[in-house]
Amino acid sequence: MINNVVLVGRLTAAPDLRKTPSNVSALQGTLAVNRNFKNQNGEREADFINFQAWRGTADIIAEYCGKGSLIGITGRIQTRNYENQQGQRVYVTEVVADSVALLESRNSQQNRGNDYQNGNSSQGGNWHPGGSTQSEFASDSSSGYRSPFGGSNPMNISDDDLPF
Repeated sequence: MINNVVLVGRLTAAPDLRKTPSNVSALQGTLAVNRNFKNQNGEREADFINFQAWRGTADIIAEYCGKGSLIGITGRIQTRNYENQQGQRVYVTEVVADSVALLESRNSQQNRGNDYQNGNSSQGGNWHPGGSTQSEFASDSSSGYRSPFGGSNPMNISDDDLPF
């Protein structure tokens, strides 16, 4: 069976990190994910998808993200149910995040403010459980990241030499 979800969107509110009685980090949030098409009025709509993050993933989101932060989440869909105060059975479907990718630098988030329409970003980073935050575009050795291409120059290839 396959239950795999990948989402890229913006947080609709500042993350709210909570701790369980056994001191495990837990975070619930909503991600606004733009649709790939426009509606009849020519406007782009978004889906608002609820997610949960636990332990280190929750800590990273709470520490580095705020309202409007552009992030990528990989995880799985999970359905749970409970009985509300009126005695009705309520079903909830949400994404449980296994890892998060920070898709904007902190500077671009601060410069953007709360304007969700400006999605320009010049830096990004990935965090995976058991790992650390690591910039994908880091070029100096002080960050601990080494490019697999070393200090090589870009390839000089003519468009005529490409097979596509």
